[in-house]
Amino acid sequence: MPLYRQFETQEQLDWEYRPELRIDDPKAFEKIIAGRIAEAEEARKTLSRTPDVYYGPTRMEKLDIYPASTANAPIVIFIHGGYWFDGRLKKENYIWVAKGFTGNDVTTVIIDYDVCPKVTVDEIVRQCRAAIAWTYKNAATFGADSNRIYVTGNSAGGHLTAMMAVTDWVNEYGLPADVIKGACPISGLYDIEPFRYTWIQPKIQFNGQQIRRNSPILHVPENGIPLLVSWGSNESAEFWRQSQEFCAAWQAKGNDAKPLPQEGRDHFTAISGYADKESSFLRKVMDHMQECWA
Repeated sequence: MPLYRQFETQEQLDWEYRPELRIDDPKAFEKIIAGRIAEAEEARKTLSRTPDVYYGPTRMEKLDIYPASTANAPIVIFIHGGYWFDGRLKKENYIWVAKGFTGNDVTTVIIDYDVCPKVTVDEIVRQCRAAIAWTYKNAATFGADSNRIYVTGNSAGGHLTAMMAVTDWVNEYGLPADVIKGACPISGLYDIEPFRYTWIQPKIQFNGQQIRRNSPILHVPENGIPLLVSWGSNESAEFWRQSQEFCAAWQAKGNDAKPLPQEGRDHFTAISGYADKESSFLRKVMDHMQECWA
C-alpha cells in the first residue's frame, strides 16, 4: 500500500519534500542560510526598526516592526519558514524582506514563533494568530493602518500564512472576519499528511488529528480573502501540486485565488524578490495588495 498518494517509500517523499536534496552541492543549504544571514545584517544597517516587541507571553512570541516612511501605511506581516522545527531560522535572518516592502511604503512586521518538538504545530499556529491579533489591535501605536493588513510567508511560513487565511477571526478572536485583507503564501504546504512519512516526523510528531486541524486545504471557507498563491517553477512536482490544488480549492468555494509560478525560481529563491523594491515578483504582490483593499 502507498504511504501517501502514489508514494511507496519515505525516500520518494523526502525527494519531493526535502528541497536541499535537489541541490547538487551538499553544502549548498548551509551556504544559503549563511547568505541570508549576511543579507539580513546588511539590511539591518539601513532600515529603521523596533525589534523584539512581545505579542504573547512566551519568550519566542516576539516581532520586529519596520515602519514605512508615511503615516497610516498598510502593513505586511511576514512569517518565515523552517519546516516548523529549524530553530536556526529566526526573524533576524529575514530583515532583508523588509527592504522591498518599506521601499514601497509598506510597514513590515516580521514575526518569530516557537518550533517543534518543543511545541506542537497547533501551538505554532496559535502563536501566529496571536501575532496577527496583536498587530491589528496595536497598529495605531506604530503609525500603521489596521484596516490594511496583508500576510505572506514561505515554505512552512506559506503553510502558516494559509492557516491565517482560514482562521475564524470573529468567533475565535472577536475580530473582523477580514482582519487580514489578503495573503500570498509562497511554496506552502496545504495538505500536511505526507510529512508524517518523511524525515521530519520524529521532530514534528504529527498525529492524525493535528494533520486534520492544520491542513488548510481541509478548512477552506466561503467568503475567504483574496489569495496570490506562488511557488518556484523549479520546485518538485509535489510543491507544484500542493499549490495548484490549494488554489483550486479556494476558487471552488467561490473565493478569489490567483496562481503565480515564478519562472526560474526554486524553493529557496522564491522569496528573493522581496529584497528588491523594483522586482517583478514584488510588483505583482504589491498590485495584489492594492486589489485587496481597493
